[in-house]
Amino acid sequence: MKYRCVIIDDEALARELVATHLSHFEELELVATCSTAIEARRLDFSTIDLLFLDIEMPVLKGTDFLAHLTPKPAVIFTTAYRDYAVEGFNLDAVDYLLKPITFHRFFKAVEKFLKLQTAPNKRKENQQPLLKDFIFIRKDRKQVKLFLSNILYIESLKDYIQIHQIDQKHTIKHSLTQFAQLLDERFLRIHRSFIVNTNQVTAYTKRDVEIGSLELPIGLNYRAVVEEFFERVF
Repeated sequence: MKYRCVIIDDEALARELVATHLSHFEELELVATCSTAIEARRLDFSTIDLLFLDIEMPVLKGTDFLAHLTPKPAVIFTTAYRDYAVEGFNLDAVDYLLKPITFHRFFKAVEKFLKLQTAPNKRKENQQPLLKDFIFIRKDRKQVKLFLSNILYIESLKDYIQIHQIDQKHTIKHSLTQFAQLLDERFLRIHRSFIVNTNQVTAYTKRDVEIGSLELPIGLNYRAVVEEFFERVF
């Protein structure tokens, strides 16, 4: 069996190096390379097994692209920035490779991926992603239980976020990007300042998303991803 792979990186030399490393593995087949996450949205990721994904890219970061991607293939992050390591692993990445990527380190990451494919607890291809019932958030020195189905949207307020639920609001010190990693497939980032619960969306246009009488703007850099999501789901 061959595993289908995609490389997304805005640096041509980085794409070439990963492609060269990848060519040494009979089990891996490179089916596409893209210079931006926006370019990659044309691909059918239900047929992709492994994604080599840069993080710091123009227009849309790799981590934000991955958060919106459904279904998600296995991911190996490739980046020049060590600071993104925690964010990468919180997104269940197989591995995190720092540029310049040596073949020895690349080999180790691919071997890790291949072992995961034969693990007994590997998710079956047709199995639907599980939706979480709740998470805990830290507020007023307590861990507060938050039912995700009751969330309408989450709003960024500089160093804080405000979680808007059907019947109440929670304001906590957190970044929107990091909080997105706690959420499941029903949540979609539509703007640098907004994440919405797509189950609560009642209408949308190219410029905004409606939740009842509330209109939330779609950021210019997010329009392509948002449009693709709603076209696929609805």
